[in-house]
Amino acid sequence: MGSMTSVTSSADKQVQSKPPSRWFMRPFFLGAVLVAATLALYYPVNHHPFVNYDDTVYVTNNLHVQAGLDWDTVTWAFTTYDQANWHPLTWLSHALDCQLFELNPAGHHDVNLLLHVLNVLLLFWVLQQATGYAGRSFMVAALFALHPINVQTVAWVAERKNLLSMLFFLLALGAYRWYVREPRVGRYAVVALLFALGLMAKPQVITLPCVLLLWDYWPLGRMFASAPGPLSGGVSPITPSKSFYLLVEEKFPLFAIAGVDAFITMQAQGRGGARNYFPRLIRLENAIVSYAQYVKKMLWPSRLALFYPHPHSFKTWAVLAAIVLLLAITALVFLQRRRRYLVVGWLWFVGTLVPMIGLIQVGVQAMADRYAYLPFIGLFIMICWGVADWSEQRRIAPAWTASLSIAALLALTVVARVQLDRWNDNVTLWSHTVQVTGLNFIAENSLGVALERQGEVEEAIPHFRAALAINPNDASSNLNMADYDRLHGRLLECIERCQRIPAMTPLTIQKVQAYETMALAYRQLGDPARARECEEKAQRIQGGQPSQ
Repeated sequence: MGSMTSVTSSADKQVQSKPPSRWFMRPFFLGAVLVAATLALYYPVNHHPFVNYDDTVYVTNNLHVQAGLDWDTVTWAFTTYDQANWHPLTWLSHALDCQLFELNPAGHHDVNLLLHVLNVLLLFWVLQQATGYAGRSFMVAALFALHPINVQTVAWVAERKNLLSMLFFLLALGAYRWYVREPRVGRYAVVALLFALGLMAKPQVITLPCVLLLWDYWPLGRMFASAPGPLSGGVSPITPSKSFYLLVEEKFPLFAIAGVDAFITMQAQGRGGARNYFPRLIRLENAIVSYAQYVKKMLWPSRLALFYPHPHSFKTWAVLAAIVLLLAITALVFLQRRRRYLVVGWLWFVGTLVPMIGLIQVGVQAMADRYAYLPFIGLFIMICWGVADWSEQRRIAPAWTASLSIAALLALTVVARVQLDRWNDNVTLWSHTVQVTGLNFIAENSLGVALERQGEVEEAIPHFRAALAINPNDASSNLNMADYDRLHGRLLECIERCQRIPAMTPLTIQKVQAYETMALAYRQLGDPARARECEEKAQRIQGGQPSQ
């Protein structure tokens, strides 16, 4: 990873006003290479199925989405807190897919890939325009395009929200430079609108105002312009510098938009029952260890999985080791603060991960590959600019840096393809997740469901039981076991299990399924009166709406 740069001392140091001296360093050609490489890696997703985790509630079992883009769907998308989120653009995107492709997974996957390609090109364009460096910007975009940790975001239909929010984030970042060159209310309004659209796709981009402050520091050079240190490849600040306070004040409207979205998101997560109240110390330890794990997976992307279970406790040595690593990197960045890209890259990584790092715990995962989609850009900037400067100072031949960069990208591509192949089917995906994560009730239950849908019911049951042994209060595993008991004539056991399920889950669909399964068991027992009672409870909970 340390050699990941295709920058040369002669060809890369080009400001945007000067065309590169070599045809293969021209932005158009580099952009075409990025498109080709991304498509070559990800084209197999066209043959992938839907994943039996979240794809169900986002698409395959969601009647609102399957209705397509009609007025009722639009109204629902803007008013629902379904899946403990408010992201109307994501819902509308899935609805449009269903209108175009129905439930053929190929079309849904192809749209995900198209969005990833657009994000790769946008990242390259934004960096190249802001810094003047074509080669370094290309390398950052190539790492973003091909790094194995981003396979999850591209190959998982339910992660459309990740791709859409990044699209608007990058558009807003590009529009911000446009605004800075000639500050006008109309241009600022475009930045604000793009930010709002990104938040309406997924609230992960809520840190954009802070990223814009970093962008003011480097590469735009609007903050502390008289401070020592290079800016961006010979590019002078495009506007006079401002004080830190004035730059913050300039972003007050964006902070206000972020505050409104934070309030809505907290409401959605609270009503959806997504928040888990682990002790404060445990949440802090998880955040520290997760930061270190993300850095590790960036450098050595192995044992990647769809779901990482929260350990609920941490060994002291693991927390201390993570603290030492993070402090060491922070100290290095501080000591090399003349290289502003190091400060920006590190704070980009640390800051954009804050909403997903688990200080406010949402869900039961410790971390997630998809959470790195935006933050890793900061680490990629640190590596590409840092290695390029290092190689120039030591006058390393450009052919060597280019060769090592290509070798590193090819290695990442191979690893990413291996990871992508694990998404070929649900049994393979969840079997790998169980293998690399250990005690994982989500993976065990999902593997059981995948086997059951293949007709391998008896093979599925050990995985349902394993999930319950790990977490006896998992509603999904209990529902699967209750249905198995009913089909095998253990009706009283089925009813007893179903009676406990509503207290285990905040999800309407699981409560409804519990009462519907109980009703079937009572009918098999010859008790239609109690069966009707269960059916009426299910209808009351559902409220006459499609169960999601």
